[in-house]
Amino acid sequence: MELAFIPSPSRGVLHLGPVPLRGYAFCIIIGVFVAVWLGNRRWIARGGRPGTVADIAVWAVPFGLIGGRLYHVITDYQLYFSEGRDWVDAFKIWEGGLGIWGAIAFGAVGAWIGARRRGVPMPAYADAVAPGIALAQAIGRWGNWFNQELYGKATDLPWAVEITSTADGRLPGTYHPTFLYESLWCIGVALLVIWADRRFRLGHGRAFALYVAAYCAGRFWIEYMRVDDAHHILGLRLNNWTALLVFLLAVLYIVLSARKRPGREAVVEPGAEAAAGDAPAADGEKDAKEDAGTPSADAGTDEADDTDDADTAGKTASPDLTKATGTTEDTHHPADPESAEDAEAVKDGADSAKKG
Repeated sequence: MELAFIPSPSRGVLHLGPVPLRGYAFCIIIGVFVAVWLGNRRWIARGGRPGTVADIAVWAVPFGLIGGRLYHVITDYQLYFSEGRDWVDAFKIWEGGLGIWGAIAFGAVGAWIGARRRGVPMPAYADAVAPGIALAQAIGRWGNWFNQELYGKATDLPWAVEITSTADGRLPGTYHPTFLYESLWCIGVALLVIWADRRFRLGHGRAFALYVAAYCAGRFWIEYMRVDDAHHILGLRLNNWTALLVFLLAVLYIVLSARKRPGREAVVEPGAEAAAGDAPAADGEKDAKEDAGTPSADAGTDEADDTDDADTAGKTASPDLTKATGTTEDTHHPADPESAEDAEAVKDGADSAKKG
């Protein structure tokens, strides 16, 4: 008897009048927003312009959805094209069924198109959005919970997920929540990429390759736990072989890229720094300098004004001193009337001596 388990939703859709609100779709949408938000912050930190990540995502997301659905339909074609099935269901993406391998591959094509139109290097963009993609996967996996799918072997562990649906041959019971395992693993992958990127200043697509390799490592053992129908090759599920192959390619890319192009791109978006320089954004820099104890431009202007006032006062006194002493040299003592008379007397004495 199970003492504790994760209950599954009784249904994965709510109806707001005639409008269906599907949990699976909500998870995908929230994941996309998180990926774009985090990617934008990382892109700006790398020297890019705000909004560039979202503009490229307009291309990447639709391509990714199409690619993910195509991969699922092709690798699980029997669900849609076998006897008694309706091929129209292949277009019902809201019912679940997105292959991450196809989503990343086609999404990369869309991102390449968008990056090319914006004139930014594709590897730098991939590095910026890599942790966000991992978080999007972590959120999106909860869509499988709403649909009561992608679970593992039967178990009585306290964190087992309860399956109540009997659709598509499901047997009610408690199972390993592989969707939860993958969600937590993807969060760990995102944190790993962020840490490694700060520690080693990954560039030229290596942060993205690290995300791919780390995800594949987790997907391999999680996929091994799943019990849903899948094609097998030499005793392993198709996705196990895919994860192994992509993992090796990602590691190979990291090694070769580090040798060929070490370091990180100096410029990720041409013209971004010039645009930032033209903007009246000195307020943030001024405040930061003042907070750090560095005089701001306003402080320098105030000192210059004080200096100008002092120079003006000195120039005002100079004519009097010139008349009194017959010299243009500055003095710190103002000429009083008695000093002026003494100077005049000395001058008269000198003229008399010349005449004598």
